[in-house]
Amino acid sequence: QVQLVESGGGLVQAGGSLRLSCAASGRTSSRYVMGWLRQAPGKERESVALSRSGGRSYYLDSVKGRFTISRDNAKNTVSLQMNSLKPEDTAVYYCAADSDAGWGRPDDFAYWGQGTQVTVSS
Repeated sequence: QVQLVESGGGLVQAGGSLRLSCAASGRTSSRYVMGWLRQAPGKERESVALSRSGGRSYYLDSVKGRFTISRDNAKNTVSLQMNSLKPEDTAVYYCAADSDAGWGRPDDFAYWGQGTQVTVSS
């Protein structure tokens, strides 16, 4: 089992920045895929940023150039730096982990944090 705890959400004005952090514990591995996913009201959950072993990262098109995922395997943490935030980034953000995570879709992740709210005001 892997336990994930997110922190760092909050309210920010459009154009501002936030940094989300996720602490992993339990049977973690540097080979695990770590991801940040989000769910806005009335919308399906979507994958925002993924970090695979070997330093490979993938981003949702709408956040490319604005969001950066990073991980510290020694500390079992993964972070999401969010810059130039837009109102459409408003959502509950979840940290997720999986040993494989297939295509990186929400259904591909076995372990989830409780989520943290990010609200971007216009």
